[in-house]
Amino acid sequence: MATFLSSSSLSFFYTASQALPTIVRFFDGFPSIASNYGWRLQELNQLAILWCSRVLQLEEGKEIVVTSSRTGLTKAFPYKLLLLLGFFLAFTVVLFFISVSTIKYYGINSVVTSVTSSFVPCHEKINDLDKWIKPLVVLMHNMSDEELLWGASFMPRRKEYPFNRVPKIAFMFLTMGPLPLAPLWERLLKGHEKLYSVYIHSPVSSSAKFPASSVFYRRHIPSQVAEWGRMTMCDAERRLLANALLDISNEWFVLLSESCIPLFNFTTIYTYMTKSEHSFMGSFDDPGAYGRGRYHGNMAPEVFIDQWRKGSQWFEINRELAVSIVKDTLYYPKFKEFCQPACYVDEHYFPTMLTIEKPAALANRSVTWVDWSRGGAHPATFGAQDINEEFFARILKGDNCTYNGGYTSMCYLFARKFSPSALEPLVQIAPKLLSS
Repeated sequence: MATFLSSSSLSFFYTASQALPTIVRFFDGFPSIASNYGWRLQELNQLAILWCSRVLQLEEGKEIVVTSSRTGLTKAFPYKLLLLLGFFLAFTVVLFFISVSTIKYYGINSVVTSVTSSFVPCHEKINDLDKWIKPLVVLMHNMSDEELLWGASFMPRRKEYPFNRVPKIAFMFLTMGPLPLAPLWERLLKGHEKLYSVYIHSPVSSSAKFPASSVFYRRHIPSQVAEWGRMTMCDAERRLLANALLDISNEWFVLLSESCIPLFNFTTIYTYMTKSEHSFMGSFDDPGAYGRGRYHGNMAPEVFIDQWRKGSQWFEINRELAVSIVKDTLYYPKFKEFCQPACYVDEHYFPTMLTIEKPAALANRSVTWVDWSRGGAHPATFGAQDINEEFFARILKGDNCTYNGGYTSMCYLFARKFSPSALEPLVQIAPKLLSS
């Protein structure tokens, strides 16, 4: 049934006819939107012209008939409602094309939530050299051994440093628990803070027992169980070396246990080590059952029997050799697989590898005194009853050795093994031993 449009309907069409050219001009500023979705500005303009002509016909009094299938009554909609619907329609069309164009331009990842890594990279600009060379205040970290060894294996190609580098000694304590002789080391290191650093590898962290003023405060590194005679012991030693290598000022690396003591004052130890032309690690060819008798034929071709070496676990090496140890991936798998417990891998791995790689760098001796005279699988342990001046005179003057091509009676800087009961007499005799 036909009916005439009401005056409110005419107002709606009039309003829409004014809005459409505005929409066309809006899209004229975004031609990519119209072209991407099949709209052509020419067609929009023609549609606007046609709509406007219809409105003009209404204004001139011409009839426009609308057929209604439901009722014959004239439907007169409120003017404000029609106006609101017109603006809503125009706004919806504009918003739709803006949204589609934004998604297409920036990509779906900009609007779709995705699961990302919890790792937050540091975007802080590094404008100061101190950012690279300043040592860590707290040694605990979340790096795996693989990441740690990789990071510690870097060496600068240039020998000169663009800053005033003061070489330090890294004292690395491989312990099974607490440090009962810590007061002796506190006395040794006091006043020399810029010339040393301390690292502790212990399966049970005891850092809480040290006050903030202690040289051992917060010096524990991430540790794992180290079993005597197994590769886990060498893993712990490499872990200590790697953490110490992260401080670029560390030049010498001393492996110690909780039962070790110093034999001289800090100045003497520092001078002896920093002036040495060689690193101190035992490396000798033992033809007996406890030397070559531990060699496994499957070590070849990386290691032949005439290259097999033995030495003390306790070493004092320079930075170059420390890097060689942490970056090794050639010899490590062989020793791990074929130097099983009866082989005592900690006595063979480093001496053999470094003898093959850098034989001229080794002094073929350690500067840590140990007493094997009592026999057995472990060296002698000394308690309070053993500590006197004659005991130390025997250690300090008992041997002769080579140092920088000459002979000397000063062969040892450290000694082991000492029980916790030895602490009190050691502290009493320390002023004579450790006086500056």
